[in-house]
Amino acid sequence: MVSYLLRGLIWIISYLPLRVLYFFSDILYYLLYYVVRYRRNVVRTNLRNAFPEKEGTELTRIEKKFYRNLGDIFVELYKPWHMSEQEMRRRCVFKHTEILQKYYDQGRSVIGVLGHYGNWEWMASYALWTKGNIDFYTLYKPMHNKVMDQLMIEIRSRFGARPVPKNDILRLIVSNLREGRLFLAGFIADQTPNVNNLNFWMEFLHQDTPVFMGTEKIARKFNLPVISLQMKKLKRGYYEVDFVDLCGEPALLAPGELTRMHTRFLEQQIQKAPEYWLWSHRRWKHKREEAVYLEENKGKKPEENKIEIKKER
Repeated sequence: MVSYLLRGLIWIISYLPLRVLYFFSDILYYLLYYVVRYRRNVVRTNLRNAFPEKEGTELTRIEKKFYRNLGDIFVELYKPWHMSEQEMRRRCVFKHTEILQKYYDQGRSVIGVLGHYGNWEWMASYALWTKGNIDFYTLYKPMHNKVMDQLMIEIRSRFGARPVPKNDILRLIVSNLREGRLFLAGFIADQTPNVNNLNFWMEFLHQDTPVFMGTEKIARKFNLPVISLQMKKLKRGYYEVDFVDLCGEPALLAPGELTRMHTRFLEQQIQKAPEYWLWSHRRWKHKREEAVYLEENKGKKPEENKIEIKKER
């Protein structure tokens, strides 16, 4: 019942003009930063480790800007529910779409890789900029609350995108390739892998970092061209998304090279304007020692692992 009431409230609020919603964003910033102190320790630790060369005052400035942007993302998230196609095209402009069109003209589908940067949710409006019959898939992790999960699917598909549960994307790609249907599949590749996927490590923002290799594995398996989506926030409610051609022949790359490429691109983007990345994510919660331990104890019975863990402690 509560979920349906919340859905109805969001539906009503999304009718409000953005200038009014930004008033609520300012209040939300104050609550998140000063009252609730939402993940402030996580944000501060991440920023301090990512930018060891910056002074405390500069890190605090970035921190506050991050929370202000977080408030904007929250109110902008639901606005597309009642936003026209014309307004969305005006507020989120995609540049260099000819890069993708070049591959489509060759009969090749494309993988797009991006991070939690700017307002990544509005990138679902890319379908408004496509020519011809091109499927646009946005990967997502289904929510436990079915009512809210359906709400997010409706918003993300508002302008023609097709949200796909992340565990279903491989099967969908295989189906499209067999049928000859062209597509762009968007992969968000900057979150922490789970403990079963701590296989690839590299330096990212001055820290030893595990990187999920799902994007690379699929791209190399089917030799799908990979482009990077670089979002820039111009001002409140206005964004530009630039397509950057990363690799046209992933199958020719050495293992790990493509992952390094798109991770480096994201790193450079963050370093230019760090306040727009999702610093509240526990990106570095896993350590390499954990991965080594899991690899050494692979195949052992749970009871044996427990005994060894207890001894080490």
